[in-house]
Amino acid sequence: MLTRTGILSPRSAPDALPDLAERTPFIAGQRVRRRLRRRASRGFLTLFRLAGVGLLLAALAAAVALGLHWLLTSPRFAVRTIEVQGVSRLHEAEVLAAAGITPGDNLFGLDAQRVRARLNRLAPVKRAEMIRSFPNRITLVVEERVPFALAQAGRLYWLDEDGVSLGPEPRALTPRLPVVTGVSPAELAGAGSAASARSAVSLIRSMLRTGSSLSREVSEIDMSGRDGPVLYTVEGTEIRLGNADWEDRLARLDGVLAQLRSQGETVEYVDLRFKGQVVFKPLTR
Repeated sequence: MLTRTGILSPRSAPDALPDLAERTPFIAGQRVRRRLRRRASRGFLTLFRLAGVGLLLAALAAAVALGLHWLLTSPRFAVRTIEVQGVSRLHEAEVLAAAGITPGDNLFGLDAQRVRARLNRLAPVKRAEMIRSFPNRITLVVEERVPFALAQAGRLYWLDEDGVSLGPEPRALTPRLPVVTGVSPAELAGAGSAASARSAVSLIRSMLRTGSSLSREVSEIDMSGRDGPVLYTVEGTEIRLGNADWEDRLARLDGVLAQLRSQGETVEYVDLRFKGQVVFKPLTR
């Protein structure tokens, strides 16, 4: 009879033998220390890299600060020439005084926005720009407001196309467009534009857009009434225009005046304030 021996066949052996030995504290401590050393090495390397990046950024910031200090203090960029362009009504001295730039100011230290704001406070200035030309030149480019119509308020004042007062006109003139009245001197002497002056200029522009002869036939636009502008022709006819639909009413007025002229009839006033109607009063002799 065959009996089982104590020999194990390699074919029947397990793939891995269990580790039945005990770990001594010495062996376990060695593995923990190795892990701690690796972690410490990685942490030190990270700190070293961060410190290098910090030093690089600090060096760049210092270089930028030194560069800015040089730009703002170097005599090379001290303003030597200030040129004014685009003025006709204004004098260059007025523009230079308003800009507040003096020779020797640093080219980079000038605040262009503040310079523009100071120039725009001048009544004749519509818009202004400051241009730097390296290394030491400033050019002030000014676009002046263009006189458009005259307003009468104790004396003559010029208005531009936005209704902004350009100041008094001392000379005697023959206006080519209707003269605006009913605007107070305080409104024309102040900065900006008065609402009545803007409305009057808008009305004149409407006359010009119609392509008719109204701008030559109307000599005055009175803005003092509450019911809207009152126009006066060169013959003295009063025209009550109202507060709305000016272009439509001006077109009707052109036809009415043409019809009255063809009939040889003179009227005291023409009232266009009523929708779809024209009311006029014949001049009694």
